[in-house]
Amino acid sequence: MTAPPTTTTPAALAAPVPNSPVDDLDGFTHRFVDVDGTRLHVVIGGSGPAVVLLHGWPYTWRVWRPVLVGLAATGRTVIVPDLRGTGDSAKPASGYTKVEVAEDVHQLVRWFGFERADVVGMDIGSMVAFAYATSHPEEVGHLVLSESVLPGFGLEELMDVAHGGLWHFGFHMQVDLAEMLTTGKEEAYLTPGWDGSSTGGVTAADRADFLAHYRAPGGMRGDSSTTPPCSRTGAPTAPASARTPPAPCRCPFWCCAASRDFRRPCCSTASARLPRT
Repeated sequence: MTAPPTTTTPAALAAPVPNSPVDDLDGFTHRFVDVDGTRLHVVIGGSGPAVVLLHGWPYTWRVWRPVLVGLAATGRTVIVPDLRGTGDSAKPASGYTKVEVAEDVHQLVRWFGFERADVVGMDIGSMVAFAYATSHPEEVGHLVLSESVLPGFGLEELMDVAHGGLWHFGFHMQVDLAEMLTTGKEEAYLTPGWDGSSTGGVTAADRADFLAHYRAPGGMRGDSSTTPPCSRTGAPTAPASARTPPAPCRCPFWCCAASRDFRRPCCSTASARLPRT
């Protein structure tokens, strides 16, 4: 029998100093911006047209760290927020529908002076990216959706545990229960998710940082509020044939997922179904 992960005590968590440089990321700084009634932590660097990177679960902005300097070197301003309720962003009691979280990001982009951006999402961040692109179709140049399924495009089937779907979506929809059952057990609970990442993609230092944030007060609760994909998105729950299509996606988009998927069609399914103009 494999022994369960050992529980370690993370280093004390301290928020970054506003406007301070990001360690080992030349040209990037930590910023805190008040938008849409909440405060977001964002890492930003580079210059030129904006590209926004949206993390998933159970991660923070840091999951994008290996690509940031190289992306900025291509002549882009790279904007990498902690989504509402995660990382060093505020953890308010409400505002967690994907449309609301997308509006946080939209206002953040506008705050930095950009009227248009390319938007890249992974996992939960893909749901937010899609909501951004359909809410503000004229303000998204390109859209990339990775490692995810979308509300209305296969997600409801994926979370149907009666037919072999994933259980954790429904678990996190019970926000109080999920927080109670994972408090003090965050490392054991989250480690399988990190183990499933690309080989070498999540380092020991990354895990320690992610764990410190998810162990912090409200860390798992904010995540539980962000994770529920259906009741908190306004996504239709009727059979696919009866659903009203969402607004068209007016920009070029790319959907991608690893070969080791969730035993169900992922972004490839969405790519075939997404409405376009």
